[in-house]
Amino acid sequence: MNPKMFIQTMITLASASLGLVAALAWNEAIKAAIKAVFHTGDSLAGLFTYAVLATILAVVVLIYLARVSSRIGGESAFTREAEG
Repeated sequence: MNPKMFIQTMITLASASLGLVAALAWNEAIKAAIKAVFHTGDSLAGLFTYAVLATILAVVVLIYLARVSSRIGGESAFTREAEG
């Protein structure tokens, strides 16, 4: 077994695990904020508001991470059509 590959795999797994924990925490925080700001509770409008905000946040974060990765010489998981 290649020690470098083992370490990279462990870092990837740890990152994914910690990312899931952070995502679940943000999930609860965003839902609570939407309830407080929009007074929607668990209504359909509240769920759609949450889904739209979560999607926008995910896209912005992924674009930012792709730019950071390209600046440090890494490969991004996706490329925009204009860059391809």
